[in-house]
Amino acid sequence: MDDKETEKKLREAWEETPEIQSEDKIEKSWQDFSSKTFDRKKKPIKFWNYAAAAVLIIFLSISSLWVYNNSTFESSIVSNINVIKNPGNRDKTVHLPDGSLVELEPHSQLEFSDNFTKNRKIKIKGEAFFRVEKDKKHPFQVSCKTTTTTVLGTEFTVKEDVNDAVSVQLYEGSIQLNVKDSVNNWILSPGEKFVYNTNQLTITSFERFKDFNKKPLEEVITYIQENYDYKVTFPQELLQKQVTIRIRKKEKLSNITQILSEIYNLNSYRDENIKEIIFK
Repeated sequence: MDDKETEKKLREAWEETPEIQSEDKIEKSWQDFSSKTFDRKKKPIKFWNYAAAAVLIIFLSISSLWVYNNSTFESSIVSNINVIKNPGNRDKTVHLPDGSLVELEPHSQLEFSDNFTKNRKIKIKGEAFFRVEKDKKHPFQVSCKTTTTTVLGTEFTVKEDVNDAVSVQLYEGSIQLNVKDSVNNWILSPGEKFVYNTNQLTITSFERFKDFNKKPLEEVITYIQENYDYKVTFPQELLQKQVTIRIRKKEKLSNITQILSEIYNLNSYRDENIKEIIFK
């Protein structure tokens, strides 16, 4: 028996009470009883409730999809490795995503991930010079065989020798070196050279400056051409004039040209297409 039939039977029984009860009292009494006994009135579910629920479901779906895609995206970033090789006979300049610069020697290569600005780790084979942009939150690490060089901002060279030795020369700043399976680390100062071969390790000094003491300007020009792969054109009448100058090895070429321009009161122009610097 459903609720309607039950309600009907009870109403009929209720109405069979003694006739001394007036119709108004019967009706009022029934309404009071019915309201307490049958709570069949269900609150209507309004449209906006459905809409809110739908929006919530869509939002949760999109959020789940974003989390999944974001996780997949991060994974894909980590797995995407950039490999840059230098098969030529000249140094190759590589500008990294964080603004750091690498001069990759011939027949060398380096590897780094797509998310390099947050994961500044490089693997190198061969030889390269690094000019690293400072970023205290993201240390710069260079791995070569079993060695790891960690820096914040500096200039150094990492070289892998044919006899499995790894050498690191520091020109500016400070670096920390680690060797696989060793609990020790080594801090280098500018002008120091770290060499590791199998289980042999040495730290020695090297000359990081090139000095010209009362030398013909022509010798400075030759040094630039041999170390920077640029042809240098200077007024002929100045080439034999003597000059005293100290140039830090691996110094920026723009700094050297600026110094020479100031010494001889000349303007310099660098043509990247033909790799030539002209002083006038």
